[in-house]
Amino acid sequence: MKLLLSIFIAGLLFGAGLAISGMTDPAKVTGFLDITGQWDITLLFVMGGGLLVTIPFFPLVQKKTSPWFSDRYYLPTRKDLDWKLITGSALFGIGWGMSGFCPGPAIAGLVTGSLQIVYFVLAMIAGQLLAVLFEKKL
Repeated sequence: MKLLLSIFIAGLLFGAGLAISGMTDPAKVTGFLDITGQWDITLLFVMGGGLLVTIPFFPLVQKKTSPWFSDRYYLPTRKDLDWKLITGSALFGIGWGMSGFCPGPAIAGLVTGSLQIVYFVLAMIAGQLLAVLFEKKL
C-alpha cells in the first residue's frame, strides 16, 4: 500500500508541476520547438528545474541499497542502441513536434476536458496497441 500511495503522490506532484508550468498547453511546447520564429524559452527553465533537483540527489539515491517502498531499484541496464529505440525515439519526437503534446503532459491535461487532448490520448493508446501488435508479428 505504501508503494501505491508513493506512486500516486509522485504522479500528482508531476502532473501539478506540468500544469503549473504550462506544459500541458501544446502552444508552449511548439513555441519552444520553433527556434526560428517566436521562440518560447520557458520549457528550458522547466527542464533546468528538473536537472537542479536530479543532479545533486541522484548520486545520493544510488548509494542506498533500495528505495523506501520497494526491495530494489529498477534502473536501465542496457547500453546498446537498437532499431526499436531509434525508431521509437524518432516517432516520439515527430509526434511531439506535430501535436505539441508529450504523453505525460497530455495525460495531466485530461483534467481540462479538452477534446483535443482526449483525441491525442486516444490516438496515443491506439499507437501503443499497434506497436504491440507489430512487435508480436516480428
